Amino acid sequence: MVGANPKNHELGVVRRVKLPETAGRACRWLLACLGVPLALLLVQCGRAPNPGALAANASAAPTPSTASGDTFDDRFPKPDFRDRFPTASEALPLHQLADFEPGPKRVQTHSYRVASLEPTLPYQHQPQPTGEEITTLVSMKSSAFPYYGNNPASDTPFLNISSDGRKGHRSYSGHVYWQDQTYNDSRVLVHIPENFDVQKPGVIVVFFHGNGATLERDVRDRQLVPQQITDSGVNAVLLAPQMAVDAADSSAGKFWQPGGFKRFINESATNLAHLYGDPSSAKAFEKMPIVIVGYSGGFLPTAWSLEVGGISDRVRGVILLDAVYGQLDKFASWIETHRNGFFVSSYTRYTAPHDHELMSMLRAKGITVSESMDGPLHPGSVIFVETGAGITHRNYVTQAWTKDPIEQILVKMAAPSMRVAAGAATSASR
Repeated sequence: MVGANPKNHELGVVRRVKLPETAGRACRWLLACLGVPLALLLVQCGRAPNPGALAANASAAPTPSTASGDTFDDRFPKPDFRDRFPTASEALPLHQLADFEPGPKRVQTHSYRVASLEPTLPYQHQPQPTGEEITTLVSMKSSAFPYYGNNPASDTPFLNISSDGRKGHRSYSGHVYWQDQTYNDSRVLVHIPENFDVQKPGVIVVFFHGNGATLERDVRDRQLVPQQITDSGVNAVLLAPQMAVDAADSSAGKFWQPGGFKRFINESATNLAHLYGDPSSAKAFEKMPIVIVGYSGGFLPTAWSLEVGGISDRVRGVILLDAVYGQLDKFASWIETHRNGFFVSSYTRYTAPHDHELMSMLRAKGITVSESMDGPLHPGSVIFVETGAGITHRNYVTQAWTKDPIEQILVKMAAPSMRVAAGAATSASR
């Protein structure tokens, strides 16, 4: 016991002091008076943290195929209606678009498999497919941050704190995050699998990470999102913008703005084309369908991108991984008006109440809801999958109802013509 007299506590013996009777009665009376509030205080202190802490943010705001019906557009046609930065040892190379312009400077982009982090290989400009797996970081003006606009939940400036020339944001939990530490990273993790072919039907996967994450440490190395894209064998590329850096904050930044998601996709098309080695392929990327994956706190930029992003008709699928913390009206609206897209929400007990509420909203609109991932994934599929005990929220991107859930949904989604990786070990029924 810190600060205790060892003589009084040696071998567990505690010295007792006898009080006078009057003093004893006074102490017993005082303890009786304090007993109830003290007990309540101890109960409060003993409670576990609220697992739904993210709910605070919730109120915040083509080449034709040889077989008919074999392309992604055939299967998922457009709707007809309506507080830290990474260390040097873990950072990927950062590139600006100017790095890819023709000239005497030769670009060296590091390329390697995500899981093994093998020695880097130089990136070569060559016709598609590149034959190399490209995983790199690109700074984009249209990425989530920095953001100097308003918080739509309060219609007040997002950067609502100022001190000694620094600006910051006070979150709904009361914590202050500074703009220069948390909301100043414009990088986007871009991944192009080695077998990707822009001339074939393909898809752009946009991943919105959760709270307390960085692109390198979490999205790339821990959650293995680029690896899941590659291992699916689907003709897909990945875009993962850095949201709040390593912070318990779900703010959507520029994705709050009308047309913000469209501007992000348009800028990304140019960067993807240059990384791919064929600038003229930007036109193909500009038309490619989109699947959004939102994990945990990523529900907020996902919801706002669907609602005001200005490009929701190109979004052919939404995947939420333990992420329905709010914004139910936005998700329900997109599902109702985009019946040729698919929607999958997999959840734990933390988000179960909101998932159940969203299911009830959709059923009330006459929309069929399935609660199993065993069947095929079709246009218009709306699927909710509950995961039981032993499945943790932190590891949900790699272990939900199945191992590597992003990979598995891409396999279910893709037409045979989209499976370009020769070694793809998964099947549509898996």
